Amino acid sequence: MFLSTDIANHKPIKRVNFGKGVRMTDTENLRQYLLKETEIAQDIISRMASNSFLIKGWTVTLVVASLLITGTSYHHYVAFLPWLIFWYYDAYFLRMEKLYRKLYGWLVKNRPNNDEFLLDMDKASLEKRFGREVPCTLQVMFSKTLVAFYGLLLIIIIVSIYVDLFVLPLDLSAL
Repeated sequence: MFLSTDIANHKPIKRVNFGKGVRMTDTENLRQYLLKETEIAQDIISRMASNSFLIKGWTVTLVVASLLITGTSYHHYVAFLPWLIFWYYDAYFLRMEKLYRKLYGWLVKNRPNNDEFLLDMDKASLEKRFGREVPCTLQVMFSKTLVAFYGLLLIIIIVSIYVDLFVLPLDLSAL
Protein backbone atom coordinates (compact mmCIF):
# COMPACT_ATOMS: atom_id res chain seq x y z
CA MET A 1 0.00 0.00 0.00
CA PHE A 2 1.26 3.48 -0.78
CA LEU A 3 0.03 7.03 -0.75
CA SER A 4 0.18 9.35 -3.71
CA THR A 5 -1.02 12.90 -4.07
CA ASP A 6 -3.79 14.17 -6.29
CA ILE A 7 -1.99 17.09 -7.94
CA ALA A 8 -5.11 19.16 -8.59
CA ASN A 9 -6.57 18.95 -5.07
CA HIS A 10 -3.43 18.16 -3.02
CA LYS A 11 -5.30 15.34 -1.31
CA PRO A 12 -3.64 12.03 -0.51
CA ILE A 13 -5.03 9.07 -2.43
CA LYS A 14 -4.76 5.61 -0.91
CA ARG A 15 -3.93 2.87 -3.42
CA VAL A 16 -3.19 -0.80 -3.05
CA ASN A 17 -1.01 -2.49 -5.68
CA PHE A 18 -1.55 -6.22 -6.29
CA GLY A 19 0.96 -6.59 -9.10
CA LYS A 20 -1.32 -6.77 -12.12
CA GLY A 21 -2.97 -3.40 -11.72
CA VAL A 22 -3.69 -0.64 -9.32
CA ARG A 23 -6.66 -1.27 -7.03
CA MET A 24 -8.49 1.86 -5.98
CA THR A 25 -9.84 2.27 -2.47
CA ASP A 26 -11.06 5.84 -2.71
CA THR A 27 -14.80 5.81 -3.44
CA GLU A 28 -14.63 9.16 -5.26
CA ASN A 29 -12.11 7.74 -7.70
CA LEU A 30 -14.27 4.64 -8.18
CA ARG A 31 -17.19 6.95 -8.94
CA GLN A 32 -15.12 8.78 -11.56
CA TYR A 33 -14.12 5.46 -13.11
CA LEU A 34 -17.78 4.40 -13.10
CA LEU A 35 -18.76 7.52 -15.03
CA LYS A 36 -15.95 7.06 -17.55
CA GLU A 37 -16.55 3.33 -17.98
CA THR A 38 -20.29 3.75 -18.45
CA GLU A 39 -19.64 6.49 -21.00
CA ILE A 40 -17.28 4.20 -22.92
CA ALA A 41 -19.76 1.30 -22.75
CA GLN A 42 -22.59 3.54 -23.98
CA ASP A 43 -20.44 4.71 -26.89
CA ILE A 44 -19.66 1.11 -27.83
CA ILE A 45 -23.35 0.12 -27.57
CA SER A 46 -24.29 3.07 -29.83
CA ARG A 47 -21.62 2.07 -32.34
CA MET A 48 -22.88 -1.53 -32.43
CA ALA A 49 -26.47 -0.35 -32.98
CA SER A 50 -25.25 1.97 -35.75
CA ASN A 51 -23.36 -0.92 -37.36
CA SER A 52 -26.51 -3.03 -37.30
CA PHE A 53 -28.51 -0.25 -38.95
CA LEU A 54 -25.87 0.24 -41.66
CA ILE A 55 -25.71 -3.49 -42.32
CA LYS A 56 -29.47 -3.62 -42.85
CA GLY A 57 -29.23 -0.74 -45.32
CA TRP A 58 -26.41 -2.38 -47.26
CA THR A 59 -28.26 -5.70 -47.25
CA VAL A 60 -31.35 -4.19 -48.85
CA THR A 61 -29.21 -2.27 -51.36
CA LEU A 62 -27.14 -5.27 -52.44
CA VAL A 63 -30.03 -7.73 -52.52
CA VAL A 64 -32.17 -5.40 -54.66
CA ALA A 65 -29.21 -4.58 -56.90
CA SER A 66 -28.44 -8.27 -57.42
CA LEU A 67 -32.10 -8.96 -58.23
CA LEU A 68 -32.16 -6.18 -60.81
CA ILE A 69 -29.08 -7.42 -62.65
CA THR A 70 -30.03 -9.20 -65.84
CA GLY A 71 -27.99 -11.84 -67.49
CA THR A 72 -27.78 -15.56 -67.12
CA SER A 73 -30.62 -17.66 -65.76
CA TYR A 74 -29.03 -17.93 -62.32
CA HIS A 75 -28.36 -14.23 -61.72
CA HIS A 76 -31.02 -14.01 -58.98
CA TYR A 77 -29.26 -16.61 -56.89
CA VAL A 78 -26.46 -14.10 -56.32
CA ALA A 79 -28.88 -12.26 -53.99
CA PHE A 80 -28.55 -15.07 -51.45
CA LEU A 81 -24.88 -14.22 -50.85
CA PRO A 82 -25.26 -10.72 -49.37
CA TRP A 83 -28.46 -11.81 -47.65
CA LEU A 84 -26.73 -14.61 -45.75
CA ILE A 85 -23.44 -12.80 -45.05
CA PHE A 86 -25.07 -9.63 -43.76
CA TRP A 87 -27.61 -11.61 -41.73
CA TYR A 88 -24.68 -13.23 -39.89
CA TYR A 89 -22.86 -9.89 -39.43
CA ASP A 90 -26.02 -8.26 -38.14
CA ALA A 91 -26.47 -11.06 -35.58
CA TYR A 92 -22.80 -10.75 -34.58
CA PHE A 93 -23.09 -7.01 -33.92
CA LEU A 94 -26.39 -7.49 -32.08
CA ARG A 95 -24.74 -10.11 -29.87
CA MET A 96 -21.81 -7.80 -29.18
CA GLU A 97 -24.28 -5.04 -28.28
CA LYS A 98 -25.95 -7.43 -25.81
CA LEU A 99 -22.57 -8.28 -24.25
CA TYR A 100 -21.78 -4.60 -23.74
CA ARG A 101 -25.26 -4.03 -22.29
CA LYS A 102 -24.50 -6.77 -19.75
CA LEU A 103 -21.20 -5.03 -19.00
CA TYR A 104 -23.04 -1.72 -18.54
CA GLY A 105 -25.47 -3.33 -16.09
CA TRP A 106 -22.59 -4.92 -14.20
CA LEU A 107 -20.76 -1.59 -14.00
CA VAL A 108 -23.74 0.28 -12.62
CA LYS A 109 -24.37 -2.44 -10.04
CA ASN A 110 -20.81 -3.33 -8.97
CA ARG A 111 -18.41 -0.50 -9.77
CA PRO A 112 -19.30 1.74 -6.80
CA ASN A 113 -18.15 -1.04 -4.45
CA ASN A 114 -15.13 -2.61 -6.12
CA ASP A 115 -12.54 -2.10 -8.82
CA GLU A 116 -12.56 -5.57 -10.33
CA PHE A 117 -12.09 -5.53 -14.15
CA LEU A 118 -11.30 -1.81 -14.07
CA LEU A 119 -11.61 -0.32 -17.60
CA ASP A 120 -11.78 -3.84 -19.08
CA MET A 121 -13.68 -3.56 -22.38
CA ASP A 122 -11.94 -6.43 -24.18
CA LYS A 123 -14.17 -8.77 -26.20
CA ALA A 124 -12.45 -11.92 -24.92
CA SER A 125 -12.94 -10.80 -21.32
CA LEU A 126 -16.61 -10.04 -22.00
CA GLU A 127 -17.03 -13.51 -23.50
CA LYS A 128 -15.59 -15.09 -20.34
CA ARG A 129 -17.69 -12.98 -17.99
CA PHE A 130 -21.04 -12.73 -19.79
CA GLY A 131 -20.84 -15.19 -22.70
CA ARG A 132 -23.13 -17.73 -21.05
CA GLU A 133 -25.76 -15.08 -20.28
CA VAL A 134 -26.03 -13.87 -23.88
CA PRO A 135 -27.28 -16.15 -26.69
CA CYS A 136 -24.73 -17.30 -29.28
CA THR A 137 -24.61 -15.65 -32.71
CA LEU A 138 -26.67 -18.42 -34.32
CA GLN A 139 -29.42 -18.01 -31.71
CA VAL A 140 -29.37 -14.24 -32.23
CA MET A 141 -29.72 -14.83 -36.00
CA PHE A 142 -33.05 -16.50 -35.32
CA SER A 143 -34.37 -13.84 -32.95
CA LYS A 144 -37.79 -12.41 -33.81
CA THR A 145 -36.53 -9.08 -35.14
CA LEU A 146 -33.82 -10.51 -37.38
CA VAL A 147 -36.02 -13.33 -38.67
CA ALA A 148 -38.72 -10.80 -39.56
CA PHE A 149 -36.32 -8.54 -41.47
CA TYR A 150 -34.23 -11.21 -43.21
CA GLY A 151 -37.26 -13.48 -43.69
CA LEU A 152 -39.01 -10.71 -45.61
CA LEU A 153 -35.91 -10.29 -47.78
CA LEU A 154 -35.84 -14.06 -48.36
CA ILE A 155 -39.48 -13.98 -49.46
CA ILE A 156 -38.68 -11.13 -51.87
CA ILE A 157 -35.75 -13.11 -53.30
CA ILE A 158 -37.85 -16.26 -53.74
CA VAL A 159 -40.75 -14.37 -55.34
CA SER A 160 -38.33 -12.64 -57.69
CA ILE A 161 -36.82 -15.97 -58.72
CA TYR A 162 -40.28 -17.48 -59.21
CA VAL A 163 -41.45 -14.54 -61.32
CA ASP A 164 -38.27 -14.61 -63.40
CA LEU A 165 -38.35 -18.35 -64.02
CA PHE A 166 -42.07 -19.11 -64.35
CA VAL A 167 -44.11 -15.97 -64.99
CA LEU A 168 -42.00 -13.84 -67.32
CA PRO A 169 -41.23 -16.64 -69.84
CA LEU A 170 -44.98 -17.12 -70.42
CA ASP A 171 -46.59 -15.44 -73.40
CA LEU A 172 -49.14 -13.17 -71.74
CA SER A 173 -50.24 -11.54 -75.02
CA ALA A 174 -52.83 -14.29 -75.57
CA LEU A 175 -54.73 -13.20 -72.47
